[in-house]
Amino acid sequence: MFDIDALRLMDAVVRTGSFTGAATLLTYTQSAVSRRIATLEQQAGGPLFERLPRGVRLTPAGQALHSHALAVLNRIAMAEEELAGIHGGYRGRLRVGSFATANVALVPRALRDFTGEFPGVALTMVEGPSGGLLRRMREGALDIAVLSDYPAGLPYEEEVEIVELAEDELLVALPAGHRLAALPEVDLRELREETWIEAPPPGGTTALDAACARAGFSPRARLRIAEWTGKFGFVAAGLGVTLVPGIAAQAVPADLVLRSLGDLAPRRTVYAALPRTTPPSVLPAARTLARFLAEAARAAVFSPVGSSGPSARA
Repeated sequence: MFDIDALRLMDAVVRTGSFTGAATLLTYTQSAVSRRIATLEQQAGGPLFERLPRGVRLTPAGQALHSHALAVLNRIAMAEEELAGIHGGYRGRLRVGSFATANVALVPRALRDFTGEFPGVALTMVEGPSGGLLRRMREGALDIAVLSDYPAGLPYEEEVEIVELAEDELLVALPAGHRLAALPEVDLRELREETWIEAPPPGGTTALDAACARAGFSPRARLRIAEWTGKFGFVAAGLGVTLVPGIAAQAVPADLVLRSLGDLAPRRTVYAALPRTTPPSVLPAARTLARFLAEAARAAVFSPVGSSGPSARA
């Protein structure tokens, strides 16, 4: 039978990429890590890590065992949280995942209200793309997550409960001196000659592609920039325009303007997700946060404003 501490050590090696990194993380000596991993490999019947000139990587057997180890370690963490709730009221940890732009306004507002009801709860935040958050929830590593169906929808997960929060309109960000900046609403067809600042996933149709197709043209050119701060800088410099989710409008600098694209505007849906096997001690806190997320969405955290002028925001 595999030792739990050995599985934790294995996971630390995977996360740090080396025996040295795992030793530092867990305050072991490197020789102790090497001995424990060697014992674990004997129990597993063969090598779990391929030793490289710099660091290590999992063998196929190591990948299989690590996958099961994550499930075991997450279940143990859930058991610890449940016992804490039984013995002392829920004062444990809530593991919250969200995609990046949800952390601009929606999630912070909901968490502000949540902490008033559960002041003893320690929050662990995980940021990432929706698909990765769903995978972590399947593995038992998240108690609740905020997801989006952009760019390619959400896969059905039998073990995950999905609750719709809101529809999020994608707005166009223009430099303040743009010829269309004074309009209360922009016709997408007026942007057919613009350069678009975005980083589309390889091989997929983006919301921009679909919206432009409905408008009867294809985007003329793209500058591939992924980070939002970089996109804003390029737009402010007059190098192009970009789409900004309404949910992230509060992060847009003052030297840019946001405008709705009206009927041609791309839209996405924002959801809260909870695992159907949430422990009883965690469930009240997770459900409460889902309620505050819904209330924050209904409070028009990211409703577009149609007023004219450079200061208009979503």
